[in-house]
Amino acid sequence: MIQFFYENLPETVNTKYISWLEDIILSEGKKLGEINYIFCDDEYLLKVNQDYLQHDYYTDIITFDYVKGKTISGEIFVSLQRISDNASTLSKNFEEELCRVLAHGVLHLSGYKDKSEEEEQLMRSKEDFYLAKFY
Repeated sequence: MIQFFYENLPETVNTKYISWLEDIILSEGKKLGEINYIFCDDEYLLKVNQDYLQHDYYTDIITFDYVKGKTISGEIFVSLQRISDNASTLSKNFEEELCRVLAHGVLHLSGYKDKSEEEEQLMRSKEDFYLAKFY
């Protein structure tokens, strides 16, 4: 089950993305467990980053992995404020950047990393592939 929660924000993200995210998981050969997306602002996500990862910088997404075998579960914190800023900086629309970040979290839970340049290229390729399926 995929659920959307909100911290310090009104409910603004359409649940239409849930079936698309479920399709990504199935396409990756995984099973859906429980995934909670927590939508928040920059300050909330910065505090999560500081408290749990000891990182002192803003980010658009933090994924906590509770995967067991092929069953995908986790908590995915998403800063809608950061997505909006990034969309503007990258000359993208908000929904496209939101979809990229939503897929990014599921791809992390599916085993994809983005620490090295090669891993990041594969992650971007997967994001692009699934974005094309959404639009």
